[in-house]
Order: sequence, then structure tokens, then C-alpha cells
Amino acid sequence: MIDDLDLARLNARHPEEMQRLAHAVEEIGFLKLSNTALTGDRVRRVLAAYRDFFTLPEEDKRGVDMARTGSNRGWGAPQTEQVDPDANPDFKEVFDCGYELPDGNPYATRGLSVYAPNLWPGHPAGFRAEVQGYYTEACAVAMQVLRAIAAATGRDEHYFDTAFETPMALLRGNYYPARPDWAGDKDFGIAAHTDYGCLTLLATDGVGGLEAQMPDGTWVGVRADPGTFVINFGEMLEFWTDGQIKATPHRVRGGPEERISIPMFFNPGYDTNVAPPGSAQAISAGMHLTRRYSETYLHLNAAG
Repeated sequence: MIDDLDLARLNARHPEEMQRLAHAVEEIGFLKLSNTALTGDRVRRVLAAYRDFFTLPEEDKRGVDMARTGSNRGWGAPQTEQVDPDANPDFKEVFDCGYELPDGNPYATRGLSVYAPNLWPGHPAGFRAEVQGYYTEACAVAMQVLRAIAAATGRDEHYFDTAFETPMALLRGNYYPARPDWAGDKDFGIAAHTDYGCLTLLATDGVGGLEAQMPDGTWVGVRADPGTFVINFGEMLEFWTDGQIKATPHRVRGGPEERISIPMFFNPGYDTNVAPPGSAQAISAGMHLTRRYSETYLHLNAAG
């Protein structure tokens, strides 16, 4: 069962809600979240902005094609990502944007692809402002959730704060077309995978399609209307908590309806060590994310 939690109650550290959160992160790896600052109307606005972009002619989208870069900023065409090497490349298309380093930030001189400049299309009108505004708001909600998780799992609520001062946070718009007639057993909107980073805050247009793998191995559908979010956890947070928090496999096969989703992948700064506390090993958040991106984005894999 995937619980639907209330962020206002979590922010108030309501004991019963915190217990439900601990169960969700430690046993399931998925939850739904309501009552955040991101209302249904706010989410519908940014969904509409992405929809306007994805319906542009392909020639216009090619103007911000990430395949021409050494990073994952801009538009990704269908079949340019492969999250599962045993499946075919995913048939979705995407638009990615990330954290914009302020002047004087030390990371700016290191040429790190995870902090690459964003690529913005000239139209639709207002697209950049809408998406950037949502990016900032989604990061704030994700940080509130992460603080609640820290408290629910026996840590100080500010345990993760410093690591997210310069986040490798990536906001993505996913466009899933209706499942193509040619699709076979190895074709997915996005194949089964675990997320690479820490916490994913996912908004959707309400169309079903996302499936999560439960502890018993079964797959269950996870659907949420605008204003309710799906949250899951990535490999970094599983490392960082020595397995206390679960990174759960999930996928989208695709169905008869097109679907748009907007994940905020909330990840710490590049130099964060996400190895289990007290262990002798070191796991660089930035190196882990860079490696996983190079395995997934076909243009980065070819460049490597």
C-alpha cells in the first residue's frame, strides 16, 4: 500500500503522520503527498507550459537539443535514453533544466556537466519563467520533505541541509505518447529503474501509467492528480542512510492516453559524500550522478 501523507502535518511533526512517513520510506520507498504550497492550479499551469513546448514542431525543439551538448540540458528526443540496458531505449521525450550557479560559486570554474548552463527555447512565450518559478518552488517543497524524513528516521531535522546548498537538482518534463502500435515486450515509456539521486518529487497530469515494484515483487499503479505528488527515493539516499531508506524500482509502460509528468530530482551538491556514515568508503554524489547519466543518455554514453 502506498500512503497519502499531508505535508502540513509532517511540517508540524504530527506523531502519527511521522510514523506513516517512516514506514513509507523504510518499507515501501514510495508515498503520495498532499497539502503542499504547490496547489493543483499551480501544477496545471506548469503542465500546460510543458505541453505547449512538447507540441511544437520537431524542428523548433531541435534548437535546444541536448544531444548537441555534453550535458543533459534542453530537449531529449524519443529513444535517446536507455535506463535499462536489457530494454530498448525509452520512447518518451523530455525537457531538462538544472540549478543555475550564482556568480562566484566555486563549482563554476570546474566545468562540471551536472551544473551546465540551461538551454531555453525562444517560445512558447513565458515557458522559461514558468518553469524556473516552478523549479524554485519544487526545491523548497522537496527540502521540507527531506527534513521531515530526517526527523522521522531518527536524525536531526537539519541533517541534510548543508549538502543541498548547491544542489544538483534537475527538473524534468516528461512527455509520454500513447503506447505505439509497434511497441513490444522491451519497449517502455521508461523502463524499470531506480532513480539515481536522493528524493524525487513528481507531479503528473492525473493520467495513470506509473508503476512501482512492491516489496513482494508485484507491480502496482501509482496515480496522482495535479496538486498531489508522488515521492520516491534514489540510490544516493539509500547509500547515505545505509539502506534505511529504499530506492524502489518503477517504470512506465505507456497506455492508450498521452501523459505528462514533472519530476524534480532533488540531489545534493557535487562534493557531498553519500557513503554510509562512519564507513571507510567515500561515494561522491557528483561522480555517482555523472556516471549514471553517462550510462543513460545515449549522447553522453557515445561521448564517453
